[in-house]
Amino acid sequence: MLKQRVITALVLVSVLAVAIIYLPFKGFAALVALIIVGASWEWSLLAGIQSKLARFLFSLSSLILVAAAAWYCQFFSEQVQWLKVRDVLGLGCLWWALALLWVKTYPASSKLWGAVFIRIIMGYLVLVPTWVAFVSLRLNEHGIAYLFILIGLVACSDIGAYFSGKAWGKSKLAVDVSPGKSWVGFWGGLASCCFFALLMWLSLGDVSMALAVVVVIALLTGLASVLGDLVESMVKRFRGVKDSGSILPGHGGIMDRMDSLTAAAPVFALCILLVGW
Repeated sequence: MLKQRVITALVLVSVLAVAIIYLPFKGFAALVALIIVGASWEWSLLAGIQSKLARFLFSLSSLILVAAAAWYCQFFSEQVQWLKVRDVLGLGCLWWALALLWVKTYPASSKLWGAVFIRIIMGYLVLVPTWVAFVSLRLNEHGIAYLFILIGLVACSDIGAYFSGKAWGKSKLAVDVSPGKSWVGFWGGLASCCFFALLMWLSLGDVSMALAVVVVIALLTGLASVLGDLVESMVKRFRGVKDSGSILPGHGGIMDRMDSLTAAAPVFALCILLVGW
């Protein structure tokens, strides 16, 4: 299983790397929108939507909201409205703060979000800010580098947590949500993020970027990465399913692969905006 996961992950990273580097901005935005539509199709089932027509309509409505966000932020005009981008990303981060409370109090919190309608709203809040985050980062002068750093931070959080948790993890992080996660894995993932951030800071050699700020952004992104994973695990546990889909061998569905990014991307992109980078 691990070998299959690694192979699939390498293929996905390679395709994404080519898209980040070589696709023009509009092509990249369209590709991310297509991924969001695929993820929304899977989320519709997690939300409790049963009929294929209703699932299609949910996916279509997600795409419409992505288009609305693009119009609101003026991504395809000559004057991008960065304050509005900040507002959308801020809304996304506010949602994740609420989601953290729901994860901490699960299963009791399911009384608040267990209804299909609420889980539909959750899907919009998970997916639309993710698209805005990726697109806004791509528009940045250093956007290609930032996107790779974001992916690197999420990968370090995941890999560091997996191996440290497997070696020493005993005390469980959120046993009702994801029994496999441990506190040792949690701290191992954050340590890996900090180490990766230090390497990036040393390699870039930009004195305008204070190391303390770089580390804080890495920690916040790593924390968000864990939260994104836990929220999807919580919804899947509530629904009684193991994976959101089966399109990716060894990983399950699109949401199973991008759950960490859905939280990490808005947090990282908002931090980049707020510190003026």
